[in-house]
Amino acid sequence: MGTAVEQEFALHDGDFRKIARLVMEKTGIVVNDRKRAFISGRLGRRLRVLGLSNFSEYCHLLEGPDGASERHMLVNAITTNHTAFFREPHHFDALVKDVLPALIEEQGSRGGRLRIWSAGCSTGEEPYTLAMVLNEQRAKLAGWDAKILATDLDTNVVAHATAGVYDAERIQSIPAEYRRKYVAIQPDGSGVMNDALRSMISFAPLNLLESWPMRGPFDVIFCRNVVIYFDKPTQSRLFDRHAELLKPDGWLMIGHSESLLNVTDRFKLVGRTVYRRIR
Repeated sequence: MGTAVEQEFALHDGDFRKIARLVMEKTGIVVNDRKRAFISGRLGRRLRVLGLSNFSEYCHLLEGPDGASERHMLVNAITTNHTAFFREPHHFDALVKDVLPALIEEQGSRGGRLRIWSAGCSTGEEPYTLAMVLNEQRAKLAGWDAKILATDLDTNVVAHATAGVYDAERIQSIPAEYRRKYVAIQPDGSGVMNDALRSMISFAPLNLLESWPMRGPFDVIFCRNVVIYFDKPTQSRLFDRHAELLKPDGWLMIGHSESLLNVTDRFKLVGRTVYRRIR
């Protein structure tokens, strides 16, 4: 038995194919029939907000001359944003134990330049974690110009990340010593990231399939649990573009269920879902 939204708005084959094609074109996300109920549920809410009677009317709006703003809302509606502070901690361990020593050896201990891109930053837990980890290494990074770029396709989550406010449950995954240093606890139990972290991060909306305004080069790119939604050709193009934006021997961190095997030959595996650019 379907949900109330599914019963209210039937998503017929033709409309589903139109929406799936548009999602693929705009985001690279592959929408197959297994995701039909998910799409119906997410977009059924948009139909209610817009006062539409069915998905055919919604498709007409998307394809019409005034559909740009709704196509933007479509992307926000179907994007899945699952993240947490200090998620997949082995990557942050690798940053401290492998990446930073290599950069310090290369650039010298008197100060250098460090650029990290959090590609697909969702609501900001990843870049704020990176900022905490780097702040904890500030003695080693004295005099360094360290900056983090954090981008996401979904403008709603970018706004959330920029605000830097997280409810009490979310901040529990931050180790206690980090919470004391970097999070201002509010009367309702929520936490606000402090200025030391905010000053290191630039948040911006960005579609990974479109043009990238930044020139790089980056020392490290975190692109974790993003390409699992893409087909192989899209993954290949994306990682080739990552390679172009990384400096030679730059580092790439991907998600625990992802792999570059048979996707690109621009990187070599040097740790658990940790890669370095080789060409």
